[in-house]
Amino acid sequence: MKRADNILMVVAMLVLALVLVSPPAQAASKYVLKFNHVLAPTDPYHAGFQKWAKSVKEKTNGGLDVQVFHSAQLGVEEDILEQIRAGANLGQNTDSARMGNYVPDIAVMNGPYFVDNYNDVFKLSDLPVVQGWKKKLETDFGIKILSFNWVQGFRHMITHKPIKTPEDLKGLRIRTPGAPIWQESIRSLGATPVALAFGEIYPALQQKVIDGCDNVYNATYAGRLYEVSKYLSETAHILLINFEVMSAKYFNSLPADYQKILVDECEKAGIETSKLVMDKMSADSKQKLIQKGMTIVTDLDMNAFKKAGENAYEVLKITEARKQVYKELGK
Repeated sequence: MKRADNILMVVAMLVLALVLVSPPAQAASKYVLKFNHVLAPTDPYHAGFQKWAKSVKEKTNGGLDVQVFHSAQLGVEEDILEQIRAGANLGQNTDSARMGNYVPDIAVMNGPYFVDNYNDVFKLSDLPVVQGWKKKLETDFGIKILSFNWVQGFRHMITHKPIKTPEDLKGLRIRTPGAPIWQESIRSLGATPVALAFGEIYPALQQKVIDGCDNVYNATYAGRLYEVSKYLSETAHILLINFEVMSAKYFNSLPADYQKILVDECEKAGIETSKLVMDKMSADSKQKLIQKGMTIVTDLDMNAFKKAGENAYEVLKITEARKQVYKELGK
């Protein structure tokens, strides 16, 4: 009996020694942000979000884990935004059009022909008028904007026939998200907007439920829209600015250093991804679409499109908001 006790004591001491000298196992992340987007896993933005997530995890020593979900795996955008407002540990790739449902003036960023390049976009966040919109979203609606340095490229018309003037869009049903600025932008250019979720575009084009949609080059190729639509007309009517948002309540529950890392790394990844997409990948996707048999229409009456697009700002009464942004940008 005594010998058995001695053996047990020796075993216990050995186990204790192993615990003391062995490196501790990686602790589970204390904080988790589940980040949702509607794009395909092959889209360059998915890689950009993953890079952001990796940087955050490394810089917080695993304390904050950003988990990225593609193809709307967590749900449709509008539902996620409502959960974000309720304080869930969720994030969403969205846009100023949907943020305009809460703070109408911020929708100006997704208006027709608002800015010409990503350098202008990178300046927007520091403008006093934009900072006011961001603060209102956070305090009144519980939505924290982490960054909108994510520029996805110019949206063009993807249709079953070539488009060269606003007249060519008359009578066509063009898919768009349901937010007012998207709807009015399409309507101002001459088409009839049809609100559909992103994942419904392909079958809707295939079944001719819609006559077309507007989209950027990379998402057009990644979504295989060349299989169900013959023409892409370079209207370039919207420079698509993506917003990365999360719950303000959950953001404020994070340690201050985690908050800074989350924002800084999101902005850094956004700039890098935007430049990669617009300087290289959009052109690559364009060539791939041509190889797949899609016809790219480039000889458009751009003056007519820009003039028509003005009506969207007037209808939504955000012309003054645009003027203030331009004034602060020095445009």
